[in-house]
Amino acid sequence: MSIERDKGKGNVDEESHEYVVRLLARRARNALARAKMSLQARDYDGAVFEAEQAVQLYLKSVILEYTDVAPRSHNLRRLLYIVGELLGFANEVSEFIKRNRYKFHTLEDAYYSARYLPKEFSKEDAEELVSFAEEVINFVEARKSRKASG
Repeated sequence: MSIERDKGKGNVDEESHEYVVRLLARRARNALARAKMSLQARDYDGAVFEAEQAVQLYLKSVILEYTDVAPRSHNLRRLLYIVGELLGFANEVSEFIKRNRYKFHTLEDAYYSARYLPKEFSKEDAEELVSFAEEVINFVEARKSRKASG
């Protein structure tokens, strides 16, 4: 993929569709990396918050990649369902969400509780949810690869 340049200035066109997709995907990778670093630093609340952000930003990057609309929703299950519809694996998404309903709920809760509620996450919760964030991203990546090769 090439980066669009502002004519004559050599600047990245920060409003191009491709640029925004890559920006969100990069932010998702960075958030996942911060989640892992927070785990190591024993900042379990921060780890869970960053894990949620990683999944949310990644799913939004995929939706934007296949459409021209970045959804404003923060609901991970809803975002994943949209991705499933776009990539043609909605049934697999429904099953994945059913199997992981509690993890999704807890990860979504992290988004709100980190800002508004006096809730703390344990080491075990944080480890499980950071791992789950990676699992969600890998789940979608595998299906994107399958779609690209199929």
